Amino acid sequence: MFYVPENPRYTICDSAVDSLRFTADKTLRPDEHGHLVSISSFVDSDGQVMSWHAFGNLEGPGWASNAVGGAYEMYAMGAFLHRPEWQSKALSVLNHVLDDGFIDPNTGFIRGYRDTTTGKICLNYRKNDDWFGPGSMAKIGYQLLIFSDELGSDPRAGRMRESAVQVAQWIQGHVEAAPNGWYPRRTSPDGKLFRKNPKGDDDILWQDSADGLYILQLDAALTARGLADYAGTLRQKTDVFVRAGGFFGSINQDTFDAHENVAYSVAFRTLLAVSRALKDDAIRTFAYEHCLSGLEHFRIREDRNGVATKGMLIMEDSWDTAYQWENAEAALAYFEAASDTPPRASAQSIGYETDGLTILRASAKHHHGSYGFLTEGVDWNNHVGQKHHFDNARFGDIRYTEPFLNNQHISEPTLYYLKNLARKTSGKNGPEWQDAEGNTILKMP
Repeated sequence: MFYVPENPRYTICDSAVDSLRFTADKTLRPDEHGHLVSISSFVDSDGQVMSWHAFGNLEGPGWASNAVGGAYEMYAMGAFLHRPEWQSKALSVLNHVLDDGFIDPNTGFIRGYRDTTTGKICLNYRKNDDWFGPGSMAKIGYQLLIFSDELGSDPRAGRMRESAVQVAQWIQGHVEAAPNGWYPRRTSPDGKLFRKNPKGDDDILWQDSADGLYILQLDAALTARGLADYAGTLRQKTDVFVRAGGFFGSINQDTFDAHENVAYSVAFRTLLAVSRALKDDAIRTFAYEHCLSGLEHFRIREDRNGVATKGMLIMEDSWDTAYQWENAEAALAYFEAASDTPPRASAQSIGYETDGLTILRASAKHHHGSYGFLTEGVDWNNHVGQKHHFDNARFGDIRYTEPFLNNQHISEPTLYYLKNLARKTSGKNGPEWQDAEGNTILKMP
């Protein structure tokens, strides 16, 4: 059975707060401009940089570093929990991305990474400019857009919206379509097709990755806000996606499986937004029947090899570790499905809600140390190797994490749940929030 009960001594909200605390307190430092910068995209539970790893000496808004997305989550949760220090730190990270050379002021083109040892800003996590992921750049544009929604009249909000508009325009004007009509996984800096993987070998997913969904996500969000009109593009590319039965190849730039759990989550969330932008119920139906339903394949229904894996999802068949950012994205998909499914009290809606809660409850079992660290993944079958596990255990949690991604992405579905699905009540000492089963998951003094 895919179900994990709430732990009243350590709730999903406690878990999210600890993850954000780890990022805020252990992994940020000021740069020469006075902006807060992530010390690394890959650290251990003490916040020490793992420079041996490909992500170790990198930071920025790109896929694994996720500075804009992470800052957005920190700011939004800080606003909800009345933690102004988190909001201040998040804005400082945002200033770094806006002002320190990642975004071309003329075209809006975003370079995703900075080498922390040299200061060089580069296109990809291999620290070169041979290729970049247009979908990954679109994701940054989308993150800037939803972050701007939180900022109200702050003058940065206008810059962020304009940057999102420019990213979409650049992609529309430069990115060459793959022969199958879908977006390529990678392109050269001018938008031409790039068929190699990061190591220079032929990429089996060069035109079959779900990463292109982020372009549709950005286009749908801009269209919904009246900032641009991409209805025609949304229709054309969604038709390509649906006629193919979906493209669910790895979004992660360093994995190569035709079916990745997060691809199904992102597909559901994106097509749900597209269906609303186009007012097309057939797209919504496809999102449920072919995307959200696909997550069933990845579910872990039991604890494996003595490791608390029940209630989590494997990443993909070829790499079956249960990684945290992908699990958080699945929880977000289930919560959005619960919000979208009328009536809210229906068995189907409650089922989606419970599935999302189960994932967050399962993830909450994998914090370590005194700083709030959440492992990047639960390696229940020694795929990664026991030297990378806590206590050198053969099976167990990985000793490292990506601060703005695997460590803290659980905060986004947690906050979504609090705002949209949890029941707010008047407690003895202040407001409280309860989940679908009546568990108190947050008390606010």
